[in-house]
Amino acid sequence: MPFNSSEFLVFYVIVFAAGWLVTGFPRLRIWLLLLASYYFYASNNGWIIVLLMISTQIDFMAGLGIERTSDQSVRRRWLIASLVTNLGLLGFFKYANFFASTAFDAAGALGVPVTWEALDIVLPVGISFYTFQSMSYTIDVYHGRMKAEHSWYRFAFYVAYFPQLVAGPIVRARHFIHQIHAPPKLTPQALEGGLQLIFKGLIKKLILADTLAIYVDHAFGNAGTIGGIEAWIGLYAFAFQIYFDFSGYSDVAIGCARLMGFRLPPNFRRPYAALSITEFWRRWHLSLSYWLRDYLYKPLGGSRMPTKFGVYRNLMITMLLGGLWHGAAWTFILWGGLHGVMLCVERAMGWGRLVRDYRNRPLARAGRAFLMFNIIAFTWLPFRADGWDNMVDLFFALGRTGSDQPLTGGLVLSLLIIIGGWVYMVISDMIPLRRYALRLPVPVNAAAYAVGILAMVVFTSRGATTFIYFAF
Repeated sequence: MPFNSSEFLVFYVIVFAAGWLVTGFPRLRIWLLLLASYYFYASNNGWIIVLLMISTQIDFMAGLGIERTSDQSVRRRWLIASLVTNLGLLGFFKYANFFASTAFDAAGALGVPVTWEALDIVLPVGISFYTFQSMSYTIDVYHGRMKAEHSWYRFAFYVAYFPQLVAGPIVRARHFIHQIHAPPKLTPQALEGGLQLIFKGLIKKLILADTLAIYVDHAFGNAGTIGGIEAWIGLYAFAFQIYFDFSGYSDVAIGCARLMGFRLPPNFRRPYAALSITEFWRRWHLSLSYWLRDYLYKPLGGSRMPTKFGVYRNLMITMLLGGLWHGAAWTFILWGGLHGVMLCVERAMGWGRLVRDYRNRPLARAGRAFLMFNIIAFTWLPFRADGWDNMVDLFFALGRTGSDQPLTGGLVLSLLIIIGGWVYMVISDMIPLRRYALRLPVPVNAAAYAVGILAMVVFTSRGATTFIYFAF
């Protein structure tokens, strides 16, 4: 039941209406939203909802167990039980085939005669997201950052809340659970803001991302035969396809939650206007970036290491595991490793903090952002490639001359989306364009909404496609 489907529209309207009808009964409202969330997840995963319930139950018990004792060894055992359960389920369902095939390939390379047939394991949609979200709760309770939640249904609702369940944002318990206890409110500002986010997210997905997907699929699907122009178009198109697709999902999720009276954290902040790789990760997939920082990088020692080598080691471990989080393939690990190396180089050269140096130099700032965008776009190659061979084929295609790509209306539109998207991102990072847009006369805003709705109707005639991050 993806957000861009008629089934979700019907589902959400019913849940929205029912949720606000029972506002005077807080417990009933949360139970209703919890059951709706379970229905939403089961519609995508069927029986695999059992895994979600297992993680919920283990972490709920672990939180209470940690809070009810001062014995550090007992507290540690509860934490270990939570981590082993969550990471064990994630590891088996997402990485069992990857690790097994890697081990068998290594044995074969050493001359050991072995055969391997992949297990038929279904990847539960959203398992990477809700696993990290649920784990952060027990870790925070263990470190005293929050008190344990004593109500099972409230905790279960936090883990399973449907707008962000499948593809984030990854929500911290200490930022969300207190909202469950508070009386829900739907102010005119929240209503308008939520509807705007949903509208913007659907525009990003249905019109922008899905238009670019045509040229991305063509480039990577024919990497061995296409010309250089087609290869570069495909690579740049993917850079914006994944941004519009994922940020579009996040916008719809945040907007849907806001209409129900809950606030979720932002997940993107104009990432291609970044002036460094360090700044890019402060703008891209923020909920994951901060999760990796707080629950992996800092526990490893972070930047407070006696030697620079220790800091670089921590950065590389964090980014390599961040790459692996995205997918069970060596190409994802390579993608994380490339970003890890660049983060280390930036730290060594002191390039990580450049915003103040370019604050009053708009042209230089745009030039620096353009350079970083090209570097980041190139690193998307292993992320999108279907294996090593596909990655190598497209890499060499980038250096070919000539092109068989005809100049069509669709291609012109895609180029306008890429160029216009980057220019808008950079300008709006320096000038508050959104603030000016909100001041436009009501008829102008109404006309813009009408054009957007008409465009969505036209573009959705191609058929709805799934969101990219559903695969992670």
